Amino acid sequence: MAFSIGKTGPRGTIGLDLGGDHVSAVALERGRVTRVVSQDLPAGLMSDGEVTDPVALGKALGDFVSDNDLPRDVRLGVANQQVAVRPLELPPIGPGPERDAAVRFLAADAIAMPLDEAVFDYQIMSEGPGPDGSPRMKVVVVAARQSMVSTVAEAARIAGLRPLGIDLNAFALVRMLAAPATDSSAVVYCHVGDVVNLAIAVGTNCNFTRVLTPVTSPDGSVSGNALGEDIRLSIDFFMVQGAGGQVDRVVLAGPGASRPGLADEVREVVGIDTVVAAPFGSLDASSVAEDESGARYTVAAGLALGESS
Repeated sequence: MAFSIGKTGPRGTIGLDLGGDHVSAVALERGRVTRVVSQDLPAGLMSDGEVTDPVALGKALGDFVSDNDLPRDVRLGVANQQVAVRPLELPPIGPGPERDAAVRFLAADAIAMPLDEAVFDYQIMSEGPGPDGSPRMKVVVVAARQSMVSTVAEAARIAGLRPLGIDLNAFALVRMLAAPATDSSAVVYCHVGDVVNLAIAVGTNCNFTRVLTPVTSPDGSVSGNALGEDIRLSIDFFMVQGAGGQVDRVVLAGPGASRPGLADEVREVVGIDTVVAAPFGSLDASSVAEDESGARYTVAAGLALGESS
């Protein structure tokens, strides 16, 4: 699910992740990573995942793309407090205006932002009997504040980029790391970077997201205890919504996840299996130089994958 989809440009498309303190680009071809590029961004262009200076960011992105001879067709992602994802249930309704209106009506109560000020979309996850045996349809809705999305698009325009899609980083994260469901159990995916982007998914279906400001230790690294507590509270909220089965694993990714001992600290707080993901999931990343840290590229790769999803 993305906010906008277009046609692939003649030179191909890249996933472009605005990581707050850096920008990362990944190009893919038939399940193979063909190129990765990353560069630090000047301070003050973004804050808590939101663009604060679109003009300066646009110039920085334009220079990044030009200096590295990257395609101008890009797939961008967003991750900040101006995004909400919620699961809903309603009686089965066929595709069309009636279903759209019913989902929007229910979403208005579930999402804490005026939907007439948001980019809104939804996806049908499953249909089947509810607890009382009556037929039900499970839906995940996503809303992003229009002003926030417009600011990202403005920076891309200033950079001379052609956004073929603006997606949620949480969806890109799940797209990269999740496997198809074999049961109703859920997995927490947590990308630790300039912000902590948390997603809970059943198989490849993302049912819940949350963006957090990381708590850091005196040495500047992410606090495992604080991160574990945030994950535990998110799992509790997810379970109350009844959006999936028991959460049985936590998967960490991103630059901050590489700190030795972080997974053990999170596991101690959350009480379930916690692992650090391979940055490129199941993609063939043999072309990536051995001295190139893959931790910056997980979300960018997931955005690039959106071209074929």
